[in-house]
Amino acid sequence: MFLADKVVQLAYDPGIKPNGGGLPGLAVLKQVMGSINLFGIIVVVGALAVSAGVWAWGHHSGGHQAEANGKKGVLVSAGAALLLGAANGVVAFFSTLGSQVH
Repeated sequence: MFLADKVVQLAYDPGIKPNGGGLPGLAVLKQVMGSINLFGIIVVVGALAVSAGVWAWGHHSGGHQAEANGKKGVLVSAGAALLLGAANGVVAFFSTLGSQVH
């Protein structure tokens, strides 16, 4: 077998594409994932409030460790909120990017 034949075999496209109606229960799975995302956002709101309180308490009481941990908590909570809110867009972006690889 020649090298060109082996390269053609490596570049074979199996033709598999995402199918929205392929399995039963897809609507339920989407609803569950949306509920988990909402639950995560609600938890992040609570974490942000607690972290901001720790930050303020540490600042006003002179507790530099508590202040630093509160700042970290606020930043982590903000990052988590950003990722949870952008989850659909991030997945769609990379899925589209991946489908363009040939």
